[in-house]
Amino acid sequence: MQREKCRNHREHMRLKKPYLNSMKKFLFILFSFITLFSFSQSAPPFWKEILAFKKQDSLQQPPAHPILFTGSSSFTKWTSLAADFPGYPVLNRGFGGSTLVDVIRYAYDVILPYQPKQVIIYCGENDLATPDSVSSKEVINRFKTLFGIIRQNLPAATIDFVSIKPSPSRKVIFKKLREVNAAVKTFLAGQKNTGYIDIYPDMLNSKGEPREELYVSDMLHMKPGGYEIWRKRILPFLR
Repeated sequence: MQREKCRNHREHMRLKKPYLNSMKKFLFILFSFITLFSFSQSAPPFWKEILAFKKQDSLQQPPAHPILFTGSSSFTKWTSLAADFPGYPVLNRGFGGSTLVDVIRYAYDVILPYQPKQVIIYCGENDLATPDSVSSKEVINRFKTLFGIIRQNLPAATIDFVSIKPSPSRKVIFKKLREVNAAVKTFLAGQKNTGYIDIYPDMLNSKGEPREELYVSDMLHMKPGGYEIWRKRILPFLR
């Protein structure tokens, strides 16, 4: 009798095993989906862009010790960057709409892993244009924080800052952005292996007003003519 019960139990478990395996697979898939969904809801800003960089690196190896451009959309939209600087190992790691806070957050993803010999930064414009009205002093402190992270981890790298441009759509922040530009220039003058790349004057007309012909319709992002000014100004600084 006992032997018969054991046989029936084994048979029952044999029939039940495929069901249990299917249930385990289903629960695993469900758990994975919930985890990914939860992460996507709580992921920090621009995480998708950072993942895209990582995927790009897995498909095509970036240059060793590149000249790395990082910052906001003015770099992101510079699609002709490599062609504009032939012979230089440039790598574009700008991600659109970013602030200095975002670049600081992802410095260990988009700057340091590449061990660049030179880092060129364009950022701060979006910080000043945020609805919470960040002060010029706060933006300067953010830049110094980013500078400190790069310098501590890449002591031999050259660090350059492209001055914040006078976008016609952001005239309300011109006073603050000029304060940031001046303070960053002064700060970098006291540091080794640095450069302040001043594109601001070339983007003004004879009356000292922004040259609107350099911008697309949003009066924020640039046309090729704007990037040509940047190319000429940046080229002498490239290592």
